[in-house]
Amino acid sequence: MKRADIDRLFSALAEVIPAPKTELEYTNSFTLLVSVVLSAQATDKGVNAATPGLFALADTPQAMLELGEEGVREKIKTIGLFNAKARNVIALSRILIERHGGEVPASREALQALPGVGRKTASVVMNEAFGEATIAVDTHVFRVANRTGLAPGRTPDAVEKKLEAIVPERWKKGAHHWLILHGRYTCLARKPHCWICVIADICPFKPKTPDPEEEARLKAEARVAGRRRAPPTPRGETRRQTPAARKKAPRAR
Repeated sequence: MKRADIDRLFSALAEVIPAPKTELEYTNSFTLLVSVVLSAQATDKGVNAATPGLFALADTPQAMLELGEEGVREKIKTIGLFNAKARNVIALSRILIERHGGEVPASREALQALPGVGRKTASVVMNEAFGEATIAVDTHVFRVANRTGLAPGRTPDAVEKKLEAIVPERWKKGAHHWLILHGRYTCLARKPHCWICVIADICPFKPKTPDPEEEARLKAEARVAGRRRAPPTPRGETRRQTPAARKKAPRAR
């Protein structure tokens, strides 16, 4: 994608969402970290449904340790892989107390040393909690980057490297939020909503998905026009029945 188009793409997305942010609900850097860990292979909506009860009991590493693995498991059992995630939440809480004074570290190296925290999770925390211009590549970012030609790549790491290299500095802080939200609500995997897409003129994806309401209207008009064109049956004559129609006709008794 040309540099001018890249700038135009983010400018268009920014007009729709001027101040993008994560849709995960959190109250501090620790609850953000826990939420992002829980969101692996799960939806933000599912995580947000489970965490209020958890964070009401434990919103610090010490309180989480006191709640214990069984207590965490009970609160997050509606989330996929909840057993492993409960273990990770307790383990990372212990490490935060032992090595970081109960605080969430700001460095990538320290974050990725925590149980259940990979590069994507670290990038989200660094961006959201500490204002770093990091770009986390999830399934939505990966799809949008490839479909639009913004940063095509076969792996999330390849896409991330390209995005880091080509996204203008003024858009970099919000880049992954814009791409995630665009992929989640507009550029859907199976049927992208091209008819409402603000970057459709830049995106090379074809064929563009038509507006379903407009498509339905055109089909209805075509049906009406077809009926109008049908020749009338001359008086005294009957329409010739097709073999299928004759089979369905009732026999005289």
